[in-house]
Amino acid sequence: MKQPMRPFEDMRAALLAAATPLSTVEQVPTAEALGRVLAVDQISSLDVPPLDNSSMDGYALRCADVPAAGARLVVAQRIPAGSVGHTLAPGTAARIFTGAPIPHGADAVVMQELCSLDGDGVLIDHLPRPGEWIRRAGEDIARGAVVLTAGQRLGPQMLGLAASVGCATLPVFRPLRVALFSTGDELVMPGEPLPPGAIYNSNRYALRTLLEGMGCEVRDLGAVEDRLDATCDALRRAAADNDLVITSGGVSVGEEDHVKPAVEAEGELDMWKIAIKPGKPLAFGKIRKEGGHAWFIGLPGNPVAAFVTCLMMVRPFVMRLQGIAQVAPRILNLPCASAWNKPDGARLEFLRGRINEAGAIELYRNQGSAVATSLCWSDGLILNPPGNCIAAGDTVRFVSFAELLA
Repeated sequence: MKQPMRPFEDMRAALLAAATPLSTVEQVPTAEALGRVLAVDQISSLDVPPLDNSSMDGYALRCADVPAAGARLVVAQRIPAGSVGHTLAPGTAARIFTGAPIPHGADAVVMQELCSLDGDGVLIDHLPRPGEWIRRAGEDIARGAVVLTAGQRLGPQMLGLAASVGCATLPVFRPLRVALFSTGDELVMPGEPLPPGAIYNSNRYALRTLLEGMGCEVRDLGAVEDRLDATCDALRRAAADNDLVITSGGVSVGEEDHVKPAVEAEGELDMWKIAIKPGKPLAFGKIRKEGGHAWFIGLPGNPVAAFVTCLMMVRPFVMRLQGIAQVAPRILNLPCASAWNKPDGARLEFLRGRINEAGAIELYRNQGSAVATSLCWSDGLILNPPGNCIAAGDTVRFVSFAELLA
């Protein structure tokens, strides 16, 4: 009986439901935590800024001492950033610099561009208001506030924020360990002679770097011979010390496609036909190993199909295993500058397109599943529903590679 195709959203939900996040937590220096996933909420132990401070270079003063523009005050002290002044006496001003604490008694700062020096004093050419150009203690972060939430992949801005509240180390989940190999006797490594009927193994490079970009530790097993025993052996080696095994190619049911029987021999397998184009065939299962199992995902062999299914199916699964809370990519509604009159009647299409100078999406001329140039030309993917023709000017749903590869 022919297996029916299953909706993309249902299959992605099934993957996510199966994913159990890693539990091992490591404490790493904040400077080395880039790209790691935070395991525990981080709470500030201090106010930021810690004291009321000046947001400008200028003069700290009492508003009551400046009833009108042009008032003259004696400059009684100088407060650079990193220093603390003394109580401001009536009729005086403090020369103050950006970030320096406001002296007790002052209730405003006037920026230096609105002042002029007059001997040992300063003329205030501005009528100040209480609180003007003062940053209040805790204005950015209050003591006890959650500054970083568990389940976030840490970017440079987050590490800077952690450092600003004194976090020298951060608790993060250990990296996900992923084994990767390709199947097919036709595969040849770049740099080697290309015999008739052979192709270069491009998926090895694309998938490995995609996974490394997701923060995985990748064990690259290269290409495996098209033999059942070789495929079984590769699966056992891959599962032994990894959390996830990913293959490309060999997920069909031809005589030389050994992934299905090998996974069934070494664990459990569910062959999926997903209603997407490119990337209909996908295998999901488990490989037995001592003390448990490694997850298994078998991707199609065509380069675009492997790349797209890795982004749209593997990526959210990997993110959930890593402990990331938000795994769905942000989808934009944008106008389409091109027409598309050849929709697939039964499958969600991932059409390659790029954003032109007018902010509209142009479609690549050839949407074939083996046309790798479409990925390099494009900025992302249009999610086109089954049977949907697109006219120029229609609004389409678009997910950018910048979002998917971040």
